[in-house]
Amino acid sequence: MGHAESAALFVRDDARAHWHDQALWFVRQKRDAGARSVPDWEALRERAEAIKAHTQSRLAEYLEEFERNATRMGAVVHWAKDGEEHNRIVHGLLQARGAKLLVKSKSMLTEECRLNPYLEARGIEVVDTDLGERIVQLNHQPPSHIVMPAIHMKREEIGVLFHGTIGTQAGLTDPKALTEAARQHLRQKFLGATAGMTGVNFAIAETGGIVVVTNEGNADMGTSLPPIHIASMGIEKVIPRAEDLGVFLRLLARSATGQPVSSYTSHFHGPRKGSELHVVVVDNGRSALLREAGFRRALACIRCGACLNTCPVYRRSGGYSYTWLIPGPIGSTLAPGRDAVAHASLPFASSLCGSCTDVCPVRIDLHHQLLAWRGEIVARGLLPAGKRWGMRLASWLLRFTWLYALAGKAARLALRVLPPAWTRALSGAWGRQRELPVVPPESFRETYRRTRGQP
Repeated sequence: MGHAESAALFVRDDARAHWHDQALWFVRQKRDAGARSVPDWEALRERAEAIKAHTQSRLAEYLEEFERNATRMGAVVHWAKDGEEHNRIVHGLLQARGAKLLVKSKSMLTEECRLNPYLEARGIEVVDTDLGERIVQLNHQPPSHIVMPAIHMKREEIGVLFHGTIGTQAGLTDPKALTEAARQHLRQKFLGATAGMTGVNFAIAETGGIVVVTNEGNADMGTSLPPIHIASMGIEKVIPRAEDLGVFLRLLARSATGQPVSSYTSHFHGPRKGSELHVVVVDNGRSALLREAGFRRALACIRCGACLNTCPVYRRSGGYSYTWLIPGPIGSTLAPGRDAVAHASLPFASSLCGSCTDVCPVRIDLHHQLLAWRGEIVARGLLPAGKRWGMRLASWLLRFTWLYALAGKAARLALRVLPPAWTRALSGAWGRQRELPVVPPESFRETYRRTRGQP
């Protein structure tokens, strides 16, 4: 099922679709306010773009530098070529230590690698400790947003879910009370865990340290109580120097939620005394994308979610309408690079309005990349037959002025004489959701000729 078909399922619930749209637009407005509060905002974006471009040009060198410095401070660095190898490494570390309960902070990379079902099939309980992640985990769903995983759910639905899973009072819908219930539920998991896991927001080559940014403190709990900390890191997360970190931290929270700074920015430079720190560095298709000159800039993404919050298509179609775990403009750019056949519909899930590019803190030209992917999808013969023939017909029609004028007259005549229900049906899904305009008595060309003479 492509994006359009999945989106149709979401918009059947008209109230939810409008609520989802408004909730995300509210976050977008907070982002704008946060950006306006920083006088050198655009300079920061330009600097972040330059740092990412420079890092990509010397990625292997910086990854090796990171490994040397991380190892020097006592961390163990593992390398995984794909998600399967990542999962085997993580399972091997847990199995060797007899770990049966893993508390995990938010990590889109572990979602990408499908770590949870892999470990659960091998007898290890995995508990997502971010509140939104825990909600969707209890609901047996993947995240619908890369920053706000449960943004698609209303508090009444969460109340019903918590009543059935963690035993809250029936009918409880107060957000504060629900959060407190989740806190008490997760506290027991933290205390009983034998291993903790996080993602990596930034890895600093110069120091060998990793940085994890959260708003809930669950990453600190999961790494300070268990004796082993495993961090999953995509190869694109490395940055050259410690001073570069300040650029991204000023951009990240404001772009994601409009906050001046996240509640927790945790730095890990080696393991704490008596514990272990393992960093699993994962490729999983990133090197292949790096070789694509037209699309490699997507690897600069810092996963702030700003492009999702502003995208009119994502806001109105929901995260589950996308065929990949990362939805929205950035997901529609990354997914075809992994599997163009499976995700051929995603580059077309965009109005190409450019709003995603405007808000991207690292200035990824997302709408240009989506347009380029459309051309690539067509070139590979992956566009559905109906669209291929429709575009060929339109191309032929637009080549001849006389034919275009004749088609316009025929269309105006049809709109006048046919019942509205027929014209909406003939215009497909686009027309079924819109009221067509009143048909003008003459075309613009006819009006021009009548008032100003032959053009």
